[in-house]
Amino acid sequence: MYAIEIENLTKKYGDLKAVDELTFNVKKGIVFGFLGPNGAGKTTTILSMLGLILPDNGSIKILGHDVFREPIKVKEKIGFLPENATAYDELTAWKNLEFFANFYNFSRQEKERRIEELLKLVGLWDVRYRKVKTFSKGMKQRLLLAQALINDPEVLILDEPTSGLDPEGAFLVKSIVKEEHKKGKTVFFSSHILSEVEELSDEVGIIVKGKLRALGTLEEIKKQFMELEGYEIKVETKQEIPEIELPEVIRVEYPSKTRAIIFAKTDIREDLSKFLAEKGVTIVSLEIEEPSLEDIFLKTIYRRD
Repeated sequence: MYAIEIENLTKKYGDLKAVDELTFNVKKGIVFGFLGPNGAGKTTTILSMLGLILPDNGSIKILGHDVFREPIKVKEKIGFLPENATAYDELTAWKNLEFFANFYNFSRQEKERRIEELLKLVGLWDVRYRKVKTFSKGMKQRLLLAQALINDPEVLILDEPTSGLDPEGAFLVKSIVKEEHKKGKTVFFSSHILSEVEELSDEVGIIVKGKLRALGTLEEIKKQFMELEGYEIKVETKQEIPEIELPEVIRVEYPSKTRAIIFAKTDIREDLSKFLAEKGVTIVSLEIEEPSLEDIFLKTIYRRD
């Protein structure tokens, strides 16, 4: 079963298509990183998933429930941390969580147990009776994450969860995401921090101008990218490398007499090994230079259709 199913999602603002027939699914129990430049349609997609924006076309299901036809059932199963969320400054950390816990069917004992558990989880137990207006940005962000977890959601939706946090705060937020993942929860998060996406995500989706440009595990996306953009193969030998002449080769660079960088249409490592062996050349190392997520992200953004 998929945790999130998005089909033909389309939303226009005047002549601008913020989301253009967007279709993809997110498997249950994974961490899904949602990437895209500013204005790509990430926020419109997320707000549609929450039922806060009504699209012009398409459908969204979360855990099998239609977001627009069964909004209450969906909201019972999700937790959401907006990018620029705010807490109630004049209330304490405890009172903030208590306010949101009252929307759910907790007994008094369950409510207090859950609030205590979450405040300890996000490192705010010792300041539970302090007003939020005295908190740093990182402390507020941790409180808001606790708020998103108050109903023990099956699907957690986070929009730029570590934006503006110091390293310690970002580390704690990422640790909580990993813990929720271990519990079998589905985590859908957007981020501009590519190293964070690589660290946390089981699968990644890249959206540009409202359209999905890449989808899959990092390994799958890297393979798709290399098949589209070509392969970069590095070879080092004991003897001088002869001029490499193979059908799939685009160009070759020779940093030294015993090192070469081959740009090819396909993975030619096997053919290259045979070619060099026939020339009496011994290979010291032979490897593909895999693109980084940053390479893929930037080239996907600036790719011309």
